[in-house]
Amino acid sequence: MAINTKLSVAAHILSLIGMNPDERLTSEIIAGSVNTNPVVIRRIMGMLSRAGLVRTSPGVPGAVLARGLGEITLLDVYRAVQADEELFAIHDNPNPDCPVGRNIQGALDTAFSRAQRAMEAELGEVTMEQVGLEIARGC
Repeated sequence: MAINTKLSVAAHILSLIGMNPDERLTSEIIAGSVNTNPVVIRRIMGMLSRAGLVRTSPGVPGAVLARGLGEITLLDVYRAVQADEELFAIHDNPNPDCPVGRNIQGALDTAFSRAQRAMEAELGEVTMEQVGLEIARGC
């Protein structure tokens, strides 16, 4: 099981738009760069729009950044696409008759919460402008 890729796709979208400020890139063009279906791009673009990271116009293809890449952190992007999803989830309905099943959620909850906060703190330190600079350098 892998953590879903919405965050990396959203960062890809924002980077591509930011590196092409004079163009309104369509979902088809962006999908070509991401190597996915344009429907996936439109879905994530909608999330970015609702979060105020991009602006779209009805009847006009493409999107523009709602603010500069230096004002958008990876945490902003994460929150836009992950909604209320936690990085770590505890499986549903462990067996309450088993001592492990009865106690696993409490045993993992603190560690998972600390890891979530640490990850969010790290993402809050990285701007999309920094990501763009790494892309331009060829990592």
